[in-house]
Amino acid sequence: MKNTLFCLLTLCCFLRIYAQQPARYNVLLHEIMANPPASASALPGSKYIELYNASPTAYDLYEWKISDGSDTAIIKEHFILLPGSFVIISSTGAMEALSAFGATIGVSHFPSLRVNGDMLWLLSDENILMHAVQYNRNWYDNEVKNAGGWSLEMIDTKNPCSGSSNWKASTDARGGTPGAPNSIAGNNKDETVPELLRAYTTDSLHFLLVFNESLDSLQGALKENYACSDGMIIERAAPQPPLFNTVQLKLDKPLAKNKVFTLQVKNVSDCSGNVISSSSVVKAGREEMPETGDIIINEILFNPPADGSDYVELYNRSNHIINAKTLHIAGRNSTGNINSIKQLNSEDLLIFPGDFVVVTDNAAAVKEQYIVKNTGALIAITTMPSYPNASGTVVLLNTLGEVMDELRYDEKWHFELISNYKGVALERIDYNQPAQDKNNWHSAAASAGYGTPTYQNSQFKANEQLQGKINISPGVFSPDNDGHDDFLTVAYRFPEPGYVCHITVFDTRGRAIRYLVRNGICGTEGYFRWNGLDEKKQQISMGIYVILTEVYNLNGRTKKFKQAVTLARLR
Repeated sequence: MKNTLFCLLTLCCFLRIYAQQPARYNVLLHEIMANPPASASALPGSKYIELYNASPTAYDLYEWKISDGSDTAIIKEHFILLPGSFVIISSTGAMEALSAFGATIGVSHFPSLRVNGDMLWLLSDENILMHAVQYNRNWYDNEVKNAGGWSLEMIDTKNPCSGSSNWKASTDARGGTPGAPNSIAGNNKDETVPELLRAYTTDSLHFLLVFNESLDSLQGALKENYACSDGMIIERAAPQPPLFNTVQLKLDKPLAKNKVFTLQVKNVSDCSGNVISSSSVVKAGREEMPETGDIIINEILFNPPADGSDYVELYNRSNHIINAKTLHIAGRNSTGNINSIKQLNSEDLLIFPGDFVVVTDNAAAVKEQYIVKNTGALIAITTMPSYPNASGTVVLLNTLGEVMDELRYDEKWHFELISNYKGVALERIDYNQPAQDKNNWHSAAASAGYGTPTYQNSQFKANEQLQGKINISPGVFSPDNDGHDDFLTVAYRFPEPGYVCHITVFDTRGRAIRYLVRNGICGTEGYFRWNGLDEKKQQISMGIYVILTEVYNLNGRTKKFKQAVTLARLR
């Protein structure tokens, strides 16, 4: 009788296990050892994943799957994961060594667990998505531990979809806690609202919205929570697995080219119920392959401050929407060949007309050492091409290998009165003038912190409104590198090419103190600039000076232009 009763109770238990379908987040990816110790340690030198049953129900893990998109491991044994318990998943070869730490299941096709980061997801036998994690090395938040020998652990199992804010390196002396409670376990409630980061088109009828964390998929699927400008109607909203941090929107008609739309999101929440801000708006539109001159090199820091990093700022001066994924930055070697080609972004990131973006391998240092007005415009790559302090070449290419812009810079282009170039960026004065014109570059103003990454240059001055044959501006200039009227511009416009000019600066006693241009070949329009120094590159005193411009052509016709200007010094 007792045996019969025991069998009935056991049968009921198993019926309960098989009858109840698991729900998302019932079983979690709880610990990840992607970079195990290479030498003798308290833990085996093997990669592993730990699962945790966060529900009140036991589950049989037979036919459950763990995948990284390339390899999918399928559990081929009946293993009952009890509520509140752990199981270690490893390759079949590592199973024996890890079994000393707790229940272990060895599987074929164990995910590779890339050291720098990977996407992992856990599926039930019915292919119900249980949990997904996209980790990377930054999650360790510790330079020593991300070098190897330490696992990543989840902090709070009640907050399973917050990503990096809920994972850290293990603090256990062994380097990890396989088969046991995590060393960093604790309360880590998510009270931060989700943020809409960006949007891009996957084709002419679909937008993909990118958020900074996973959304409640039910709220994310309500099309009423989204609005598009210009009368575009959203027909469907579909949160995208496995992370549910992106939402695809289907439109009622194709998007026009060269048109920037705005998208607004409301009422959607994250997994913890935090509702997005009602002011969540981003730009979007159809991207186009950039052509030469569409996007240009606008600023470069090649001699960074101590503990800093080089950066290159780009500016989209076209009316096209450009995807950063289609751009590459590079240099040239001693033989002149393009080398060290680096893709700006592996993910879709749109650069809209009039946008600035900054490429660097240390975004944190740039933010710390300079004023960054748009942190979303910082693009971090693993390593920058080599840009030497004395001189070098920056090349911007598209995915077709076409050169968008190129700059052969020299530290001598800096303002002559700056004694130390370290930490001083070179800024393009006018992005509509040639990159290789050294007169079109100037040291960033001291008042701007010697660099303006992500926003308009401190030395920006466009020459689009030139009128008359010779125009000298400003009437009063102060060459003190404060970002305000630091140089004098002598702009010209002629009805035809073939003109040659001399430009000479005289003091009030009639002495020539600077031969600014000698036999300068002029196009139909252009400019020359004076930085307020004399022929010996020495600073001159404040006062009134006369600019004499002599112009002649091959037909022997000549004309002289004379204008007085004032050189002032504000400090």
